[in-house]
Amino acid sequence: MYSKELLKGTIEIIILKLLSENVKMYGYEITQTVKELTANKIQISEGAMYSSLHKLEATGVLETESVMVGKRPRVYYRLTKSGAAVATEKIAELASFIKSLNDVIDFNVNTA
Repeated sequence: MYSKELLKGTIEIIILKLLSENVKMYGYEITQTVKELTANKIQISEGAMYSSLHKLEATGVLETESVMVGKRPRVYYRLTKSGAAVATEKIAELASFIKSLNDVIDFNVNTA
């Protein structure tokens, strides 16, 4: 599992990436998908997840839909039209950053 410091700047981008690939998702579904895709190396706490989701909703990047599942409402999140553009921009920015980080650290060199 990675440190909170490494994850701090990427949680929102992870959410945006998943929502850009899916029509809608709910919070727990997002956390479980991240765990599955990363073989449990990235685990996003509920607090961090919902804080990020609420921030993205407040800024107009996400919109919500409440659906009754049994006797409980489930809140689904989806990108707004402007949110889709933000997602594309942020994902590209992270990809560029990762490339630059790779250039600095040179992950292709074996270190002993």
